[in-house]
Amino acid sequence: MESRAVARHMRISPQKMRLIMDEVRGKKVDEAIRLLSFSPKRGARVLRKLINSAVANAEANKEIDVDTLYVKRIYADQGPIMKRFQPRAMGRASRIRKRTSHLTVILDEG
Repeated sequence: MESRAVARHMRISPQKMRLIMDEVRGKKVDEAIRLLSFSPKRGARVLRKLINSAVANAEANKEIDVDTLYVKRIYADQGPIMKRFQPRAMGRASRIRKRTSHLTVILDEG
């Protein structure tokens, strides 16, 4: 039985999230949460909350044993991009692309 959690429109680029996700992919849930708790990266806090949410979803399902859960799949997809402009020299403007992510965590019994 699988348990999943999804966070959409998170204000961090998918490239930065994937660096953190690679550290916890395939690990047991308690080990993944411990790694994320001590990670200095900004996205680690978001990812820890998402994994805790997936664990809570698994607890709601009576068929799943929470103690044996591991991170089966974890990925970050591109969300919508907010486009902003920053003034530059000689009356020009540069585009700033503020990227967002759609995060998905799938836990399974192992």
